Formats: sequence, C-alpha cells, structure tokens
Amino acid sequence: MTKEEKNQFIDVLDKNIKENSNFYLADLSGLTAEESTNLRRICFKREVSLQVVKNTLLKKAFEKNEGKYEDLYEVLKGNTSIMFTDIANAPAKIIKDFRKKHDKPVFKAAFLDNSFYVGEEHLEVLSNLKSKDELISEIIMLLQSPAKNVISSLNSGKNKLSGIIKTLENRTE
Repeated sequence: MTKEEKNQFIDVLDKNIKENSNFYLADLSGLTAEESTNLRRICFKREVSLQVVKNTLLKKAFEKNEGKYEDLYEVLKGNTSIMFTDIANAPAKIIKDFRKKHDKPVFKAAFLDNSFYVGEEHLEVLSNLKSKDELISEIIMLLQSPAKNVISSLNSGKNKLSGIIKTLENRTE
C-alpha cells in the first residue's frame, strides 16, 4: 500500500467515524474463509458494515478525528475489524449469536453515542441494549394500554348496565 493509498484509507475511516456515532472493534483472526464470509453476510443482512483495518491506520484516523478516542488505543493490537452501525446493539448481538457456533469474533471495544466500552465483560450488556425503535414501540404500547383498559371497561360496563336495566324492567312489582 502506497503512502497516498494509506492517506486515502485514513480519510475514509475518519469520515466513517464522524458519520457513525456507533462502532465496534473486534478480532476476527482464526476464522476460516467460510466462517468469515458467513459473518460478513450476517452483518450485511443486519445493516452493519464490517471492515478489517490496520491498527496504525485506525489510530491515525482516530487522531485525525476531532473526538477523543485515546481509550481505544490500548485495544489496537493484533487483528482488528471495525463494525459501523446505526443500531447500537446490532454488532453486539451479531458477535454473541455468531459465537454460539464459533469461538470468534472476540469483542475488543465499542463506541456508542460518546461512551466507551472496552473489554469482553461489556458484550452482554451491549447485546441487551434496546434500540431506539424498540424503545419507541414499548412507549407507544405503554401509552395505549391505559386507553385500551378504559375503553374495555366502558364497553363491558355498558353491557352490564343494560342487563341491569332490562332486569329491572322485567321485574314485576
């Protein structure tokens, strides 16, 4: 790779880091070509961009970027892949699901909405995060629930009330 190509790659990484507020770093080393292809297909289906990067180029992109990514420098060792996503928990779920059959990828770190998560112990928490769409749908369901209960009570009460009135009408005095 020439110096010009490296600079272009750093620019592309810098642009992707600026445009994505969520990304994960993982180690894919040890995966066979078939396993790597399967992982890439899963990422593509779930709208996660997976790219193997050189640690030195990624570090230069971090340094070039206006954000402070020093917390991630310690994990830039060995094989590194970066996973960009709009859905914060998608890469964590992919890694967790893929590791049910394989021992890789190894989770290194994540950057989600200006927060750093460094180390394997964060993978479980990140995979259980709810996405924005999931949270919105839960809120809508919670807001609809009381209204549905009131309408249901009114409808059932209407039947009881009409039954009582009919009974009173039919009752002979």
